[in-house]
Amino acid sequence: MTHPTDFPRDPARPALPVHLRTALRLAELGLPAMPLREGKQPFGNCRACTRSACGDRPHMKAAGPCECPAACHGWASATTDPCILTSPAWAKAWRQAAAVAYHPGGAALTVVDLDDADAVAWARQNLPATKTVTTTRGEHWIYLGTMTSHNGVRPGVDIKSSMAYVRWLGPGTGTMTRLPDAVRALAAKEPTTVRSASGAVPVSAPPGDAVCRHRTPSYLERGIAMAEQRITEAANAVHATVYRTFLAVLSAHGWCGCLTENHIGRLFTAAQAKGESLRHCEIAWTNARMKLGM
Repeated sequence: MTHPTDFPRDPARPALPVHLRTALRLAELGLPAMPLREGKQPFGNCRACTRSACGDRPHMKAAGPCECPAACHGWASATTDPCILTSPAWAKAWRQAAAVAYHPGGAALTVVDLDDADAVAWARQNLPATKTVTTTRGEHWIYLGTMTSHNGVRPGVDIKSSMAYVRWLGPGTGTMTRLPDAVRALAAKEPTTVRSASGAVPVSAPPGDAVCRHRTPSYLERGIAMAEQRITEAANAVHATVYRTFLAVLSAHGWCGCLTENHIGRLFTAAQAKGESLRHCEIAWTNARMKLGM
């Protein structure tokens, strides 16, 4: 992967914001790009799209799932179209941008996000070498291939591919290799740590001997998949839908301690794809737990 600054400066673009110039270089490389605001978060939906009032559907049009001209819908706004990136509707976002992100799944890539030194050490012992990018606290390992994104597949390890975004931190080093079965297998494993995607709202089994009534793993998997679908298909009242869905999941699966960070991360990802912020997800999850007395 070539770094955007390796390209000669285009004299026709001298006044473009620096993050927009980076995004245009990424687009030339086939990486769908998008602006990030402070806190590494995507820009919120415009007024017409807030709370999914636009009736969005995640069918991945170039400028967002509802074809909104603004930088809406988080990861789904990422694009390689320079006309969209430089459009007036995106100008304010680029002026306020603190960083640039890309949608790895849109470029047929998977990023294993290693969040600390222990996670990096584990990866070096267990995963095939590939292109790596140094991050603030760890590394990104980039593989060629696409899979479903999962948070918290093990301590300090997230998988970012489809329906996710990754901050651009440079070209990295090494040679990119194909997505190995070892990474795909991580998504099938349930981590031992049980907490939310952000770590702020843990889920604990009630005191005493909590008996799991899930006779097969498929029962829990079907429940999570149905919850993801319910959130994704919400055409309006997204806040209420997210809360009711979280409440239903916790009511059915929260008492025995079976919910993992992976499961909760999937629900948060579905909600954020509909325009919910991480803070709103955490609040909804906490309120659902309080409602049930957890």
